[in-house]
Amino acid sequence: MKKPELLVTPTTVNDILPLIDAGADAIMVGEQKFGLRLAGEFSREDIKKAAELVHANGKKVYVAMNAIFHNDKLDLLEDYISYLNEINVDAIVFGDPAVLLAAKQAAPDMKLHWNTETTATNWYTCNYWGRKGAKRAFLAREINMDAIVETKENAEVEIEVQVHGMSCMFQSKRSLLGNYFEYQGKAMEVENRKQEKNMFLHDKERGNKYPIFEDENGTHIMSPNDMCIIDELQEMVDAGVDSFKIDGILKDTDYLVEITKLYRKAIDLAAGDQDQYDEEKGELLARAEELQPDNRPLDTGFYFKETVY
Repeated sequence: MKKPELLVTPTTVNDILPLIDAGADAIMVGEQKFGLRLAGEFSREDIKKAAELVHANGKKVYVAMNAIFHNDKLDLLEDYISYLNEINVDAIVFGDPAVLLAAKQAAPDMKLHWNTETTATNWYTCNYWGRKGAKRAFLAREINMDAIVETKENAEVEIEVQVHGMSCMFQSKRSLLGNYFEYQGKAMEVENRKQEKNMFLHDKERGNKYPIFEDENGTHIMSPNDMCIIDELQEMVDAGVDSFKIDGILKDTDYLVEITKLYRKAIDLAAGDQDQYDEEKGELLARAEELQPDNRPLDTGFYFKETVY
């Protein structure tokens, strides 16, 4: 049985070899100017080093260009894509059609992965972007297991899903935090995610704390829980889902390495010995729960929510 790719988002170049040793098949990197909600900031030189390290170990590197591009950034796209083509990255992740058009000019043979975060909800849409040039679609986190399996059964492109980590609940291109503090008359520079991991919106009614940060792409509010379906992989493995993603945003290296090890074992068992996977998946979930920060409980996201029409 085909094993799904295990894709992880590292925080620095120094994470890459430990993550490969832990079992990652691919990594996704990028810089804030072009990519949304990355686990770490990677300059051009960092991406080049990442590509060299990954390829030397027979793995793949993808670069995030899934930001929303206004006119002031359009002229930057072709040059950036040309650079990524020169250093032989394996694919570019995009959402804005401007990237698709720029890639056709700058690197027509570059593989493209379509990821708009929320709109990849059915196989017909995935196939539409496949006809436009995408080789893979990253499915929205808001669809359930049945919809994922149905999409994979009918998709003409590769299918990627998130299996672990936090999700974005809200994004605004506006600097909402900075504007708020300015309105309050407080002189405060809102730090981006690289420096600040302890900013939350507190919903007392629900008892939830939502991580919030502001960067070049605006304001981002994240889910109060981390998704984890390490014990529910079998159906998607059987369906042939191509890639499982661990999102490392707001996580440290040690955590990512240990979680990657757990998913590596889970995937290998689900693809090679289903009975053994059934026997060990409860223990794998328990070990994942032990790794969690106190303020980040695990849940199954939307995987088992009922679809309402």
